[in-house]
Amino acid sequence: MTAPTHIRQAFAPTGPLRASINLGNPILANKGPATGRPVGVSIDLAMGLAQRLGVELELIVFDAAGKSVEAVSNGQADVGFFAIDPLRGESIAFTAPYVLIEGCYLVREDAQLQHNDEVDRSGTRVAVGKGSAYDLFLSRELKHADVVRAPTSPAVVDEFVRQGLDVAAGVKQQLEHDQARHPGLRLLPGRFMVIQQAMGLPKGRGPQAAHYLHRFVEEMKLSDFVAASLFQHGIQGASVAPATRDTAT
Repeated sequence: MTAPTHIRQAFAPTGPLRASINLGNPILANKGPATGRPVGVSIDLAMGLAQRLGVELELIVFDAAGKSVEAVSNGQADVGFFAIDPLRGESIAFTAPYVLIEGCYLVREDAQLQHNDEVDRSGTRVAVGKGSAYDLFLSRELKHADVVRAPTSPAVVDEFVRQGLDVAAGVKQQLEHDQARHPGLRLLPGRFMVIQQAMGLPKGRGPQAAHYLHRFVEEMKLSDFVAASLFQHGIQGASVAPATRDTAT
Protein backbone atom coordinates (compact mmCIF):
# COMPACT_ATOMS: atom_id res chain seq x y z
CA MET A 1 0.00 0.00 0.00
CA THR A 2 1.45 3.36 -1.01
CA ALA A 3 1.72 6.28 1.38
CA PRO A 4 -0.87 9.07 1.66
CA THR A 5 -0.45 11.90 -0.84
CA HIS A 6 0.69 14.45 1.74
CA ILE A 7 3.42 12.09 2.99
CA ARG A 8 4.56 11.32 -0.53
CA GLN A 9 4.78 15.03 -1.33
CA ALA A 10 6.71 15.73 1.86
CA PHE A 11 9.33 13.11 1.00
CA ALA A 12 9.52 13.60 -2.75
CA PRO A 13 8.54 17.17 -3.66
CA THR A 14 10.44 17.01 -6.97
CA GLY A 15 8.98 13.66 -8.04
CA PRO A 16 11.52 10.93 -7.24
CA LEU A 17 12.85 10.15 -3.77
CA ARG A 18 16.37 11.60 -3.78
CA ALA A 19 18.51 9.53 -1.42
CA SER A 20 21.91 10.81 -0.30
CA ILE A 21 24.40 7.91 -0.29
CA ASN A 22 27.81 8.06 1.41
CA LEU A 23 30.37 5.70 -0.12
CA GLY A 24 32.85 6.72 2.57
CA ASN A 25 31.41 4.17 5.01
CA PRO A 26 31.84 0.60 3.66
CA ILE A 27 29.37 -0.75 6.22
CA LEU A 28 26.54 1.14 4.54
CA ALA A 29 27.44 1.39 0.87
CA ASN A 30 30.02 0.25 -1.66
CA LYS A 31 30.40 0.14 -5.42
CA GLY A 32 29.28 -3.22 -6.77
CA PRO A 33 32.29 -5.07 -8.23
CA ALA A 34 30.38 -6.12 -11.36
CA THR A 35 28.43 -2.96 -12.15
CA GLY A 36 30.18 -0.15 -10.25
CA ARG A 37 26.78 0.94 -8.98
CA PRO A 38 26.16 1.63 -5.29
CA VAL A 39 25.10 -1.40 -3.25
CA GLY A 40 24.56 -1.93 0.46
CA VAL A 41 22.08 -1.67 3.29
CA SER A 42 21.50 2.06 2.78
CA ILE A 43 20.59 1.48 -0.88
CA ASP A 44 18.29 -1.39 0.09
CA LEU A 45 16.53 0.81 2.65
CA ALA A 46 16.23 3.67 0.15
CA MET A 47 14.66 1.29 -2.38
CA GLY A 48 12.27 -0.02 0.25
CA LEU A 49 11.18 3.49 1.23
CA ALA A 50 10.69 4.56 -2.39
CA GLN A 51 8.51 1.49 -3.00
CA ARG A 52 6.53 2.24 0.15
CA LEU A 53 5.98 5.82 -1.02
CA GLY A 54 5.13 4.74 -4.56
CA VAL A 55 7.79 6.90 -6.24
CA GLU A 56 10.95 6.40 -8.27
CA LEU A 57 14.34 6.36 -6.51
CA GLU A 58 17.24 8.66 -7.42
CA LEU A 59 20.59 8.04 -5.72
CA ILE A 60 22.83 11.05 -5.09
CA VAL A 61 26.26 9.62 -4.30
CA PHE A 62 29.05 11.22 -2.27
CA ASP A 63 32.50 10.12 -1.12
CA ALA A 64 32.31 11.63 2.37
CA ALA A 65 29.78 11.85 5.20
CA GLY A 66 29.98 15.64 5.46
CA LYS A 67 28.94 16.07 1.84
CA SER A 68 26.07 13.62 2.27
CA VAL A 69 24.84 15.47 5.36
CA GLU A 70 25.04 18.82 3.57
CA ALA A 71 22.93 17.50 0.68
CA VAL A 72 20.06 16.64 3.02
CA SER A 73 20.50 19.75 5.16
CA ASN A 74 20.16 22.07 2.17
CA GLY A 75 17.36 20.12 0.48
CA GLN A 76 19.43 18.77 -2.40
CA ALA A 77 18.40 15.30 -1.20
CA ASP A 78 15.26 14.11 0.56
CA VAL A 79 16.64 11.40 2.85
CA GLY A 80 20.05 10.21 3.95
CA PHE A 81 21.89 7.70 6.08
CA PHE A 82 24.01 9.19 8.85
CA ALA A 83 25.46 8.68 12.27
CA ILE A 84 23.34 10.48 14.84
CA ASP A 85 25.05 13.61 16.11
CA PRO A 86 23.65 16.71 17.87
CA LEU A 87 25.31 19.11 15.43
CA ARG A 88 23.74 17.35 12.46
CA GLY A 89 20.46 17.26 14.37
CA GLU A 90 20.12 21.03 14.07
CA SER A 91 18.93 20.64 10.48
CA ILE A 92 18.11 16.92 10.14
CA ALA A 93 15.35 14.91 11.83
CA PHE A 94 16.81 11.50 12.70
CA THR A 95 15.09 8.19 13.18
CA ALA A 96 16.27 5.80 15.87
CA PRO A 97 19.40 3.93 14.72
CA TYR A 98 19.11 0.89 12.50
CA VAL A 99 22.76 -0.23 12.68
CA LEU A 100 25.45 0.08 15.38
CA ILE A 101 29.12 0.34 14.34
CA GLU A 102 32.32 0.51 16.37
CA GLY A 103 34.70 3.45 16.13
CA CYS A 104 38.31 2.40 16.78
CA TYR A 105 41.90 3.66 16.81
CA LEU A 106 44.78 2.42 14.65
CA VAL A 107 48.46 2.98 15.53
CA ARG A 108 51.87 1.74 14.44
CA GLU A 109 53.17 -1.56 15.82
CA ASP A 110 55.97 0.22 17.68
CA ALA A 111 53.75 2.96 19.14
CA GLN A 112 53.80 3.36 22.91
CA LEU A 113 50.00 3.74 22.93
CA GLN A 114 48.29 0.59 24.21
CA HIS A 115 44.81 1.71 25.28
CA ASN A 116 42.13 4.11 24.03
CA ASP A 117 42.31 6.32 27.10
CA GLU A 118 45.96 7.08 26.36
CA VAL A 119 45.19 8.87 23.09
CA ASP A 120 44.03 12.19 24.52
CA ARG A 121 47.45 13.58 25.40
CA SER A 122 49.23 16.75 24.39
CA GLY A 123 51.25 16.28 21.22
CA THR A 124 49.22 13.31 19.94
CA ARG A 125 47.89 13.87 16.42
CA VAL A 126 44.74 11.97 15.47
CA ALA A 127 43.69 11.55 11.82
CA VAL A 128 39.92 11.60 11.12
CA GLY A 129 37.69 11.85 8.06
CA LYS A 130 36.47 15.42 7.65
CA GLY A 131 32.85 15.79 8.74
CA SER A 132 32.52 12.15 9.79
CA ALA A 133 30.69 11.07 12.93
CA TYR A 134 33.94 10.38 14.73
CA ASP A 135 35.36 13.75 13.62
CA LEU A 136 32.40 15.48 15.27
CA PHE A 137 32.64 13.25 18.34
CA LEU A 138 36.40 13.50 18.84
CA SER A 139 36.42 17.25 18.16
CA ARG A 140 34.19 17.57 21.23
CA GLU A 141 35.75 14.87 23.40
CA LEU A 142 39.51 15.22 22.88
CA LYS A 143 40.81 17.98 25.15
CA HIS A 144 44.58 17.66 24.59
CA ALA A 145 45.25 15.71 21.38
CA ASP A 146 45.14 17.46 17.98
CA VAL A 147 42.62 16.42 15.31
CA VAL A 148 43.97 16.28 11.75
CA ARG A 149 41.30 15.97 9.04
CA ALA A 150 41.69 13.86 5.92
CA PRO A 151 39.41 14.71 2.96
CA THR A 152 37.34 11.52 3.35
CA SER A 153 37.10 8.57 5.73
CA PRO A 154 38.72 6.10 3.27
CA ALA A 155 41.70 8.50 3.02
CA VAL A 156 42.36 8.59 6.79
CA VAL A 157 45.01 5.86 6.99
CA ASP A 158 46.81 7.07 3.88
CA GLU A 159 47.05 10.54 5.45
CA PHE A 160 48.07 9.00 8.76
CA VAL A 161 50.96 7.24 7.02
CA ARG A 162 51.90 10.12 4.71
CA GLN A 163 52.04 12.74 7.47
CA GLY A 164 53.53 10.45 10.11
CA LEU A 165 50.61 11.02 12.49
CA ASP A 166 50.17 9.17 15.78
CA VAL A 167 46.65 7.71 15.56
CA ALA A 168 44.10 6.99 12.83
CA ALA A 169 40.46 7.01 13.95
CA GLY A 170 37.56 5.47 12.07
CA VAL A 171 35.08 2.69 11.48
CA LYS A 172 36.66 -0.58 12.57
CA GLN A 173 36.02 -2.36 9.27
CA GLN A 174 37.63 0.42 7.23
CA LEU A 175 40.68 0.45 9.52
CA GLU A 176 41.02 -3.33 9.25
CA HIS A 177 40.90 -3.05 5.46
CA ASP A 178 43.59 -0.35 5.48
CA GLN A 179 45.67 -2.31 7.99
CA ALA A 180 45.99 -5.05 5.38
CA ARG A 181 47.32 -2.50 2.88
CA HIS A 182 49.87 -0.99 5.27
CA PRO A 183 52.00 -3.55 7.16
CA GLY A 184 53.18 -2.66 10.64
CA LEU A 185 49.93 -1.24 12.02
CA ARG A 186 47.66 -2.47 14.83
CA LEU A 187 44.28 -1.65 16.28
CA LEU A 188 44.02 -0.55 19.88
CA PRO A 189 41.75 -2.95 21.82
CA GLY A 190 38.13 -2.04 22.29
CA ARG A 191 36.38 1.01 20.86
CA PHE A 192 36.22 4.71 21.61
CA MET A 193 32.59 5.12 20.52
CA VAL A 194 29.54 3.30 19.20
CA ILE A 195 28.35 4.92 15.98
CA GLN A 196 24.56 4.95 15.72
CA GLN A 197 23.58 4.88 12.05
CA ALA A 198 20.11 6.26 11.33
CA MET A 199 18.01 7.62 8.52
CA GLY A 200 17.22 11.30 8.39
CA LEU A 201 15.34 13.93 6.42
CA PRO A 202 15.31 17.74 6.43
CA LYS A 203 13.53 19.07 9.51
CA GLY A 204 11.49 21.36 7.29
CA ARG A 205 9.58 18.39 5.87
CA GLY A 206 7.51 18.35 9.05
CA PRO A 207 6.77 16.05 12.01
CA GLN A 208 4.41 13.75 10.09
CA ALA A 209 7.12 12.86 7.58
CA ALA A 210 9.63 12.37 10.40
CA HIS A 211 7.17 10.07 12.19
CA TYR A 212 6.58 8.09 9.00
CA LEU A 213 10.31 7.59 8.48
CA HIS A 214 10.76 6.52 12.11
CA ARG A 215 8.03 3.89 11.75
CA PHE A 216 9.55 2.67 8.47
CA VAL A 217 12.95 2.10 10.10
CA GLU A 218 11.43 0.30 13.06
CA GLU A 219 9.51 -2.01 10.74
CA MET A 220 12.66 -2.73 8.73
CA LYS A 221 14.47 -3.76 11.91
CA LEU A 222 11.63 -5.85 13.32
CA SER A 223 11.04 -7.67 10.02
CA ASP A 224 14.75 -8.65 9.81
CA PHE A 225 15.08 -6.64 6.59
CA VAL A 226 18.18 -4.86 7.93
CA ALA A 227 19.76 -8.07 9.21
CA ALA A 228 19.14 -9.81 5.88
CA SER A 229 20.63 -6.90 3.96
CA LEU A 230 23.79 -6.91 6.06
CA PHE A 231 24.12 -10.65 5.53
CA GLN A 232 23.50 -10.40 1.79
CA HIS A 233 26.25 -7.82 1.38
CA GLY A 234 28.71 -9.74 3.53
CA ILE A 235 28.95 -7.08 6.23
CA GLN A 236 30.54 -8.22 9.49
CA GLY A 237 31.16 -6.31 12.70
CA ALA A 238 27.96 -4.27 12.52
CA SER A 239 24.87 -5.14 14.53
CA VAL A 240 21.21 -4.31 14.01
CA ALA A 241 20.15 -1.68 16.52
CA PRO A 242 17.46 -2.72 19.01
CA ALA A 243 13.91 -1.70 18.20
CA THR A 244 12.66 1.28 20.14
CA ARG A 245 10.19 0.51 22.91
CA ASP A 246 7.38 2.55 21.41
CA THR A 247 7.30 2.47 17.62
CA ALA A 248 4.33 4.82 17.67
CA THR A 249 6.43 7.79 18.72
